[in-house]
Amino acid sequence: MFWTLPTLMTWTRIVAIPLLVGVFYLPLAEPVRNLIATVMFIVFAATDWLDGFLARKLNQTSAFGAFLDPVADKFLVCASLLVLVHLQRADVFVALIIIGREIAISALREWMAQIGASKSVAVHMIGKVKTTVQMVAIPFLLFNGVLWGVIDTGLWGQWLIWISAVLTVWSMVYYLQKAIPEIRARAK
Repeated sequence: MFWTLPTLMTWTRIVAIPLLVGVFYLPLAEPVRNLIATVMFIVFAATDWLDGFLARKLNQTSAFGAFLDPVADKFLVCASLLVLVHLQRADVFVALIIIGREIAISALREWMAQIGASKSVAVHMIGKVKTTVQMVAIPFLLFNGVLWGVIDTGLWGQWLIWISAVLTVWSMVYYLQKAIPEIRARAK
């Protein structure tokens, strides 16, 4: 299952990261770079939904795909946040919250899987809402302009990324609360 269509789409998200970062080093006008990066992010983020759909539809789900998919998502989000911090469109504190949570929860999930308690930290709706808000905030901040002559994406992106940071902390607390009984049981 290493080279199935869904897994290749997941690999595409990982390969896209240097391309997305590289856009901001091209000798183009800033609005053009912003538009290219925004479109790239949206296309690659959409492959997250599509690869999962195809894996189920084509009966090509695999343990490797289940591992690689969230890794690709986290790489894409973290790289985009670092670009946004570099461009001074996102606060470093927001990036630290989001990236720190991803590291902590990934480590927690790995440990819980090792002790056979991974179901207690399975993906929950709060994590999905957090991801959705991030996936709207990031392209807004990458675009950093006025959309359709009405929507100030920089302003909306700032609000959404901070809301995402709050949801990030909330989801981390939720997962830690779910894990505490197992952690206490193993500490004895």
